[in-house]
Amino acid sequence: MIEIKDLSLRLGDFALKDVTVNIEGGEYFVILGPTGAGKTVILECIAGLQRFRRGEIWIGGRNVTAVPPEERGIGYVPQDYALFPFLNVTDNITFGLQGRGCPDGEQDKRVRRLSDLLGIGHILDRDVLTLSGGEKQRVALARALAASPRILLLDEPFSNLDISTSKYLRLELRQLHDELDITTVHITHNLVEAEEMADRICIVNRGKIEQVGALKDVFFSPGNEAVSDFVGKPNILTCDACNPLGHGLMEASCGGMSVILPHEGNDVTKISIFPRYVFVYATKPPGPELNRFRGTVKSIRPFYSLVRTEVQVGDNLLLCEVRRERFEDMGIRIGQEVYLILKLKKLRVYH
Repeated sequence: MIEIKDLSLRLGDFALKDVTVNIEGGEYFVILGPTGAGKTVILECIAGLQRFRRGEIWIGGRNVTAVPPEERGIGYVPQDYALFPFLNVTDNITFGLQGRGCPDGEQDKRVRRLSDLLGIGHILDRDVLTLSGGEKQRVALARALAASPRILLLDEPFSNLDISTSKYLRLELRQLHDELDITTVHITHNLVEAEEMADRICIVNRGKIEQVGALKDVFFSPGNEAVSDFVGKPNILTCDACNPLGHGLMEASCGGMSVILPHEGNDVTKISIFPRYVFVYATKPPGPELNRFRGTVKSIRPFYSLVRTEVQVGDNLLLCEVRRERFEDMGIRIGQEVYLILKLKKLRVYH
């Protein structure tokens, strides 16, 4: 268990303000927030890499505030992986073990086990400069885990990877966490990562913790406007009538929208879907008519690298998120008629 108590510090114009949070043993805990929110600073405080003027860090019931990093039982993977370019993969993995006087036989055993777990047995003799982004990430994980830490800290572990590699490695990392039963603290600004990986989520904004809770609580019941603004409050559709279609599907009538759901059984009273899964198009897209609607743009608001757009469809005002570059390419304006697609697999139902 990790306990952060009343943590405060100042770095130039940035400040952490009375950060208090408990992370359970064996939990996959995601700290989520925009760039510059203070996520990395919190991680560095847990690791013992950052000094702070007030507060305490406890690990496993022990106050480690004054304990040096190497004695905290922590494995840390920084955002840039920080692999040693003058060492091969094996030597990178065993670097920390050599300084602790770990016998060569034990080092070899740990390298074999971790290389099997992470699928890097075929690159152990390679120079790290020749590795792909995904391979570097696996090697950095192996190095962090080599000393059998109680805690694994991950700083934006997928930010340097392409989308397909990132998606695959997210599944691998979550499976690794479950297999090793290690407390993991993962920081990111990516909502999809948090959705797929977290047991609980902590929203940080401007050096302050805004909300901590289970995925459904944070995403569907934002504690304040800052949380709602960041996660993109889900669209909630009220169902007027339901019609079972068979084959695991149901048709729900929601304020003039006929929505097809992957559902069978009791009638549905509400449907939710996040703005990032409501796709908007300036012209009619090709393909089947399933969960496709026409509507009118009511508002446009830039938000970091996204544009959030409200579209009126029947009685429903739907919030959509579009990458800024794509939105600008489409040239959408307020009052324009657009086309929406609701992603079937991302619809959630309530009875």
